[in-house]
Amino acid sequence: MIETERLILRGWRDADVPLHNAMCTDAAFMQHLGPPLPMAESHAAAERQKANLASYGSCFWAVELRETGGFVGYCGIKPGPEGTPIAGSPEIGWGIAPAHWRQGLAREAAAACLDWAWAERAWPTVYAITVLANAPSWGVMERLGMVRVKNGDFEHPSLAEGDPLRRHILYRIDRPG
Repeated sequence: MIETERLILRGWRDADVPLHNAMCTDAAFMQHLGPPLPMAESHAAAERQKANLASYGSCFWAVELRETGGFVGYCGIKPGPEGTPIAGSPEIGWGIAPAHWRQGLAREAAAACLDWAWAERAWPTVYAITVLANAPSWGVMERLGMVRVKNGDFEHPSLAEGDPLRRHILYRIDRPG
């Protein structure tokens, strides 16, 4: 569990799945991620994160507000997707429900995850990926001190040829000296 002033990042609970699904059926949230997810895929996503936590020692944790205990999204570090330039490497990512956008929650959660990574893991580098059009996400990356990898753009293999979300950009941050 990781705690910040406003947030708790923790393992997934069954009660998180419908809240995750509500977020992943919101058109604004899914704009840069793809089509809305059916409930079964939200359940599978939670199970994948539980498996990542068990095997990798970290995952995209569930994020809740300390004040209310309410689920507001996810953030954490998991192995990068197979078939990408960061396959198996630490990938930081986040998703905050639109009702909680523009409050600095993604940056707060991600900064705490990086602090955790530098303290708890020997990873020399942590990566992040997104689509170029997702300026809010790469803006968070830059505010965290991440830099875009020169010549690091790639076609995400899990998306079909011609999918406007297939082209991804790559950011990185190295362990502080």
